[in-house]
Amino acid sequence: MGFKTDFSNGVISLLVSLAVTAAAARSEESDEWSTGELLAAVGIASFLSGYLTSYFAK
Repeated sequence: MGFKTDFSNGVISLLVSLAVTAAAARSEESDEWSTGELLAAVGIASFLSGYLTSYFAK
């Protein structure tokens, strides 16, 4: 697997995580975090998780 596969795994992980988080954030009325901050944190963590898992699974 090369960079292209690792990157696409990171993007897929990013999209799935953002969709689930956005759906959950809409259902709760918490003022601790803004939705943008929450999605940014989840997006960074999920992309790195998917990318690095794919990279090191070789």
